[in-house]
Amino acid sequence: MVDELPARIRRGYALGGVATGVYGTVPSLLLMPYLTEELGVGALLAGLVVFAPKAWDFVCNPLAGRLSDRVRRHDRRRPFLLVAGPLMGVGLAFVFTGPSTPFLLALAWVLVANLAAATAYAFFQVPYLAMSAEVTADYGVRTQMMAWRVGVVTSAIAVSGVVAPWLATTAGGYRAMGAVAGLVVVAGSLAVWWCTRGAPVVRAEPAGGGLRDQLRVVLGDAHARPLVVALVLQAAGTSMLLAAVAYAARVLLGDPATGSYLFAAFVLPGVLSAPLWAWLGRRHGKKGGYLIATSVLGGGLVALVGAGTGSLGWCLVWSAVTGAGYAGIQVFPLAMLPDVAAHDARLSGRNRIGLFSGVWAGCELLGFALGPGLLGVVLALGGYRGGLDAYDAPARLAVLAGTSVVPAALVLLSLLAIRAYRLDEVLRAAPTHPAAAPGA
Repeated sequence: MVDELPARIRRGYALGGVATGVYGTVPSLLLMPYLTEELGVGALLAGLVVFAPKAWDFVCNPLAGRLSDRVRRHDRRRPFLLVAGPLMGVGLAFVFTGPSTPFLLALAWVLVANLAAATAYAFFQVPYLAMSAEVTADYGVRTQMMAWRVGVVTSAIAVSGVVAPWLATTAGGYRAMGAVAGLVVVAGSLAVWWCTRGAPVVRAEPAGGGLRDQLRVVLGDAHARPLVVALVLQAAGTSMLLAAVAYAARVLLGDPATGSYLFAAFVLPGVLSAPLWAWLGRRHGKKGGYLIATSVLGGGLVALVGAGTGSLGWCLVWSAVTGAGYAGIQVFPLAMLPDVAAHDARLSGRNRIGLFSGVWAGCELLGFALGPGLLGVVLALGGYRGGLDAYDAPARLAVLAGTSVVPAALVLLSLLAIRAYRLDEVLRAAPTHPAAAPGA
């Protein structure tokens, strides 16, 4: 039941969302514009620079899961939070504080710093996700923990998404912005490490699974596979949208400052809608809630095609709808992952939550890398060049496709994968399972 886990741990666990929310938001919003507008990098090359480190994490995340699985101590995940979290913050700061000339040195600095930050993120995020399945065996508590986490993550995204562009463009530039963002990431990672001290471990099966077998184990699991497919598609779609916000503000709306308004409209409804998604999860199950959230997100993205008219009001309204759907797709899959890992542990007799979390986080980062990479391709096809005062029709169409059409197609396609997920029905129907109890 809920009272099996102290409130300090249930709520303190969510503080890790400060670190992951800021780290995920700042590069997603500003790294592509930093490269194309500040350093003069072409759109296609900029997309590749963003893609490469996160694609590396597709390999690095399973390794982080395997290593944290094999630590022989009660709090085996927390040491990773203490070390990798601060390193992630320092790496993020370095991405935006390097030289601007000569061109090759500036480009190499961003690539190496981004790679280092992404590696540290892997060794923070994977143990962090794994903890949610080890500190409680209760279906409802996991959902509650994820709802708290999403509330914190969404708040961190909201604040950093508004403040970081303002710092970058009007108050100190990219260097000041990078330094502040890095400090916040360090603080968030240390906070979750401190607040989860003494957390119980309710599943203690021996770890299993070698590195070469991890993808086979997770993608071979009939319950995990559809979630992973949906995760990659949705991460690619939403990261493409986030990377396109600055371009939409500049090219379609004619004012770079409106990017902060669009982002605020995107994330603030997410903060307010978190309790609604938790209620929908209790009423319709995690799968049902996930389908609803994905449909809301996809519908909002389709409507954003109206950005081509240059109407800020239209964009604000549908950014809000899209943001509410985005908050929902954060709640449900992260609450479903521990269910899948716990089900696997019951069948296999081995605790492989770190393995599942590693592959999960790696696939998520692969999706996050694909989004900006696809945006770079689309912008390049439209002949986009940074730093211009006016843009022709092909460039405007390319920005519109990157803001609405392609992200919407990816998100709506993920509905097919979610419908193939079956474990939620099994857990909710089990009479002895906590999920079957009223109000669970």
